[in-house]
Amino acid sequence: MIRISLTATAVAGLALGALTAITAPALAQDKYKIGIVTFLTGPGAPPFGIPARNSAELIADAINKGDLPAPYNTKGIGGRQVELVIVDENGPTAEKVTDYRNLVQRDKVDFVIGYVSSGNCLAVAPVAEELKTITLFFDCGTPRTFEDSSPKYVFRVTPHALMDNVGAALYVRDKLPNLESYAGLNQNYAWGQDSWRDFAGAMKTLMPKAKVARELFPKLFAGEYGSEISALSISGTGMIHTSNWGGDLESLIIQASARGLTPKIPLVITTGESAIYRLKEKMPDGTIIGGRGAHGVFSHENALNNWYQKAFTTRFKEEPNYPTYHMFQSFLGLKTGVDKALAANAGKSPNTDQIIKGLEGMEFDTASGKIRMTLGNGHQGIGEIAYGTTKFDKASGKATVVDMKRYGAECVNPPPGIKSLDWLEKGMPGAKC
Repeated sequence: MIRISLTATAVAGLALGALTAITAPALAQDKYKIGIVTFLTGPGAPPFGIPARNSAELIADAINKGDLPAPYNTKGIGGRQVELVIVDENGPTAEKVTDYRNLVQRDKVDFVIGYVSSGNCLAVAPVAEELKTITLFFDCGTPRTFEDSSPKYVFRVTPHALMDNVGAALYVRDKLPNLESYAGLNQNYAWGQDSWRDFAGAMKTLMPKAKVARELFPKLFAGEYGSEISALSISGTGMIHTSNWGGDLESLIIQASARGLTPKIPLVITTGESAIYRLKEKMPDGTIIGGRGAHGVFSHENALNNWYQKAFTTRFKEEPNYPTYHMFQSFLGLKTGVDKALAANAGKSPNTDQIIKGLEGMEFDTASGKIRMTLGNGHQGIGEIAYGTTKFDKASGKATVVDMKRYGAECVNPPPGIKSLDWLEKGMPGAKC
């Protein structure tokens, strides 16, 4: 087996097309080419896309060397070395569909791991089916991918976004039991609208006496929130929910703090874990944050997490946030499914259908706990979520959380066969909390 040394690094002109990893020569059958799609430019790049890209490079290197902790310490995926082809997700959705086709048809990738934007996931999914290419969505949160259709080639081992908002509502109930009203400030596109809908739906079941004070939907990448902050300041609300992410989230936090909003009214930020390492002391103490899982400051003490924390901070001089953990989970899921298919095929290289069978319905351990592929006919994973309240540690110069609470996978996800919105509207029947 020829070992491939992988060093996919961004260069000038990221948005113009695919960036192919530099590798040593190898026979095609000795490697798997994996397309990686994430934001390398634009507002989503610093807190989401670039850390996720870094994670992909780190994990691919470790897989090639067999450096991951057990049970992932065998070299390669299905015995093959890994080569990455990295593409910038920034740009119009139609362009991202073209990029996907190029990955499969021009670059001849075997798998694709990618996408932060739910809009891109929804656009790419039918193309993955058309091109019959196994694709793992690593971060986008929309439940619609597996609730509105039944794809054969598309998987998401990371949980979908419903649990972001159910977990937030559970934590608000536990942390603010006397809350009388709440407000929402969410980006005016599908992600922000759906997030607010899900949070408000969960609150109707969990805290039915609390009323909605204001609903605000500034445009995506607005960057300026003066009027919204003024409206929230006089709304009488007891807390503010937001699913803002990337540059929009950081701008909102800094402006809300400067205007004196945050000490008076706590923010509940479903994506907040992604920002605390960059903002540090600029993240107001008392902010309620989550990050779709038990990642980063919420992660468990286990061999995988200990290795990952050390390896990531050593290589990149920053702490890994939840998008990086999602990328890590996606690689572990792919390796689990392909290795399983290889074993079932008596050590012979498995075909696409055999790999799909290996991926469907699997369970595997991650740095953030166990993932079980129970939804979407075995194509959608579930896991636990954690929420906590921020507190900056001046002594260490690090962001921390206090009053952390964990909510199990079957508490914050619908049972198999029930759509997320239907589950919320019916009062979350069958939730095991």
